[in-house]
Amino acid sequence: MTKTSFTKTINDDFPLLEKYTPILARVHGDGHPELAEVRDIFKAINDKVKQNDFSQIDLSADFKQLRIITNDYTVPSDGCETYKATYEMLARADQAYHD
Repeated sequence: MTKTSFTKTINDDFPLLEKYTPILARVHGDGHPELAEVRDIFKAINDKVKQNDFSQIDLSADFKQLRIITNDYTVPSDGCETYKATYEMLARADQAYHD
């Protein structure tokens, strides 16, 4: 993980993800129940990052679970622009963490 890349992702994308993940779960959750889990996993990641020096924590399992439940961040055909933006930001965070 490059600290600079992941730090930029945290600063740029996490504030939006804090807003978008609960909205997606509420709006699209009936048709896409996995979004509740996406919301919860992102919240766990965000809480860990806020409470710790992220270079000292292991987020690999969290990101692995996100990749599994989102089918590698694949937006479904009925996904809106917010859905797409959310998955793009999650994928970017995953990539930055693992780089």
